[in-house]
Amino acid sequence: MTDQTDLPRGEARHHGQTTSEVVVDLHEYKKSKNPPPVTFHRRELDLILRLYGRMVGEGEWRDYAIDHLKDRAVFSVFKRSGEAPLYRIEKNPKLAAKQGAYSVLNAHGTILKRGQELAQVLKVFDKVLKLVEI
Repeated sequence: MTDQTDLPRGEARHHGQTTSEVVVDLHEYKKSKNPPPVTFHRRELDLILRLYGRMVGEGEWRDYAIDHLKDRAVFSVFKRSGEAPLYRIEKNPKLAAKQGAYSVLNAHGTILKRGQELAQVLKVFDKVLKLVEI
């Protein structure tokens, strides 16, 4: 406990220092006009990076980029780092109740698969073995 009085919201408190600290109400921050960007959670990144590691091992992918935008999170994969992405794995929470928050798009922007669960959407990259008769 301190012997200092409570300050009104947003008022700075100075203790003889040249820098000032601003007290921010977390409830107001969450309602602010600048919400935090959409991000991938740890389990989502784990699924995506497992797939990425497998595809790198097969020699199909070489580089990736992660973008956290205000409306969606995007994991882009590249064959070569200087080119356009081969695929984009997107998380768009606004579509969660409709078509599903997760989608995989190709280089042309065509949606290859969309759904509610990331693991199901990533199955678009699974290769089906075919029986070949000799």
